[in-house]
Amino acid sequence: MKKLIFFFIICGIITAQPEQGKFSYKDFKKPEFCRSCHNDFYQQWKQAMMSQAYTHEWDEIEYFKLAVPHAEKDEKVAEVKAGCNGCHSPIAYVSGDTPPPLPKMNSRANESVSCDVCHSIKGYSGDVPYNFNYIMEPGKTKFTSRKNRVDSPVHEIVVTELHKSGDFCGICHNEKSPYGVWVKSTHLEWKEGPYSKEGVQCQDCHMTKGEMKTASMGPAYKDAKLHLFHGAHDPGKVRGVIELRINPDMRQAEPGETVKFTLALFNQKTGHKFPTGSVEDRIVWLHVEAVDANGKVYHLPVDKKGFEGEEYTIASKELAYQDMGIALGNPDFKGVERDGVPEGDRIFRMPYFDPQGRMTIQQWNTASLGVDYRIGPRETKLETFTFHIPDDMPPGKLKVTAVLNYQLLVKPVADFLGVPEEESRIVEVNRHSTEIEILP
Repeated sequence: MKKLIFFFIICGIITAQPEQGKFSYKDFKKPEFCRSCHNDFYQQWKQAMMSQAYTHEWDEIEYFKLAVPHAEKDEKVAEVKAGCNGCHSPIAYVSGDTPPPLPKMNSRANESVSCDVCHSIKGYSGDVPYNFNYIMEPGKTKFTSRKNRVDSPVHEIVVTELHKSGDFCGICHNEKSPYGVWVKSTHLEWKEGPYSKEGVQCQDCHMTKGEMKTASMGPAYKDAKLHLFHGAHDPGKVRGVIELRINPDMRQAEPGETVKFTLALFNQKTGHKFPTGSVEDRIVWLHVEAVDANGKVYHLPVDKKGFEGEEYTIASKELAYQDMGIALGNPDFKGVERDGVPEGDRIFRMPYFDPQGRMTIQQWNTASLGVDYRIGPRETKLETFTFHIPDDMPPGKLKVTAVLNYQLLVKPVADFLGVPEEESRIVEVNRHSTEIEILP
């Protein structure tokens, strides 16, 4: 990550050119208008996060309860009051509607990332896509990756290379905080990784291809891009994304002996790091337990490796996120539990720090980043767990199981802010077990 940041700084291209207030709501067609010809795409989009980017419960709480009041109290981050909508409700942003009405008011801001948003983008300003630096041209011309064999009776179609490229996604899936820190870098991670070099685009995984009609009056295409956009919020996408394999250094042991278990975690599926995106919110942790022949359960904490910043990758009861007190009007806010997972478990994360050096979940208030201990594309991480066999352990099979878990939002934060439980539910990414024999 440090290499990426340095590269972009020396090239002098860290200038976003947003289009706030340049258009109005009436310049954009409603998604329901598009449905009349593109019903399958509409129905796919309707159940994807793209259609909920502004109305999703956590996004609403984060924006109205934290971001807006914080922006009104701190000039340094004032831009986020409008800027959050640059990606979460682009038509509200380009219409100058700041802040937009609450989702319960059912305004057009609720359209979130609609059909006409993506198909009105013809480019982006500068050399790097980030911070909603799209160039929009709403109107009769729609920009896309394919020109239908049958002309549309409603609009013109212009094919762009951008819509075929992962660079299109970077417009909103790369973000810099007001402090100049890359707080979202999914596109940059892909760009630097192996899949980009092999020509695999973001759309190849998140807009998978299938045979269908792209429009009701047109032919079927065998490689139509489905508008599913399945990603971090889709448990089916998350499950199995990391392979686990655990093995002992001996297959038989006596009470009093020490056994070391080695666990390999292989990122076999993501074209970017895991987790990615809203890394300040996400938590991925590894839990290892042993069960003896009598059913007694033992928790195995991870062995420390000793690298700088490792304390943020090992679960503890430490308090964090004190800067939420700014928005909440409580300067003495003590914070909430940092992790909410069993102490001693390994966490795969990159911590975000506020200007005071405290861990934060507020990306707009991020002034620095900690150690990046996430799992890169095609990367294998090895973890070890040393277990001293108790003197009174019964003879028989000792089963050791490793489970990798994932949450969209750290549970103590979700509970404190009243975020629906779905956002902090545990998704099991993968598990693997091994056995040793305890000798009498």
